[in-house]
Amino acid sequence: MNNNTESVDLEEELFEHFRFEVPKGQTILRVDKYLMGLIQNATRNKIQNAATEGNIFANDIPVKSNYKVKPFDVITVMLTHPPFENHVLPENIPLNIVYEDAALLLVNKEPGLVVHPGHGNYTGTLVNALAYHFENLPMNSSERPGLVHRIDKDTSGLLVIAKTEAAMTHLAKQFEAKTTEREYVALVWGNIDEEGGTIEGNLARHLKDRMQMAVFADPEVGKPAITHYKVLERFGYVTLVSCVLETGRTHQIRAHMKHIGHPIFNDERYGGHLILKGTTFTKYKQFIDNCFKVLPRQALHAKTLGFVHPTTKENMRFDTELPQDFQDCIDKWRGYSKSHTIEDEE
Repeated sequence: MNNNTESVDLEEELFEHFRFEVPKGQTILRVDKYLMGLIQNATRNKIQNAATEGNIFANDIPVKSNYKVKPFDVITVMLTHPPFENHVLPENIPLNIVYEDAALLLVNKEPGLVVHPGHGNYTGTLVNALAYHFENLPMNSSERPGLVHRIDKDTSGLLVIAKTEAAMTHLAKQFEAKTTEREYVALVWGNIDEEGGTIEGNLARHLKDRMQMAVFADPEVGKPAITHYKVLERFGYVTLVSCVLETGRTHQIRAHMKHIGHPIFNDERYGGHLILKGTTFTKYKQFIDNCFKVLPRQALHAKTLGFVHPTTKENMRFDTELPQDFQDCIDKWRGYSKSHTIEDEE
């Protein structure tokens, strides 16, 4: 009797914190190394301890840290406490609200603001701010209040937030059906040959750098992604472009622009923080360094957002100005290109 009671007491409920479906092209790799490339701020020691404690699973079976990950495996990390991101602490963080009614609101997100809590960012996010300013926001499928879509931490621009369950459902269906209008402005390295074009290619986790997304030719790997772009202004070594999303995948514009050889300016994750085009002169290097200081993030802004209002069925379209840091960087490039003879190096 005592033994049975003890065994019941020791059975702790496990909560899923991470789930990764291994893509078709993944090379054989130890699970601790695999997870290190996917989970921000996770050390190998922490991952190995989790495996020792029986908290890492491959296809629902506990595995040790030396388990070899194979294509199509489902790797999960289960812990004895709920994910912290589901415990949202309301925080008095200012919001730049550009429109609001009973069903929804539009926020112009500042660069540097994380959209929702996650590993390493449990406070100070847009969701924490929403929890402070609004009560009873509906939960999305990931248990995040109000969120219909997201943009990266260092990307600025427009987000629509649902205030009711009906608005959440209606808006989510529009994003899923690809009927929303989403235009971004990006400054990219290089002088793009064409005046515009379309980038198509399935996106999935990069096989070597798991914090990046990459384009795969195999239609069975990743998810389809389509980006339409057009040139707005040329500065010789960099180009200002408009990007319209047909799909909305993680890092879509960042990965697609790198794929065609034009990474986004100062995008550290995708190599845009290096001098990829230009001269070897010291003054040019100083000019680029000054641009990076003015715009200490990737040059990407969610400028336009359009959708059908979930209640009135009215077509709504919102547009924002570029943030000051982005505009200052463009002004620097505009001045540089006018005062220097820039030869096309491509």
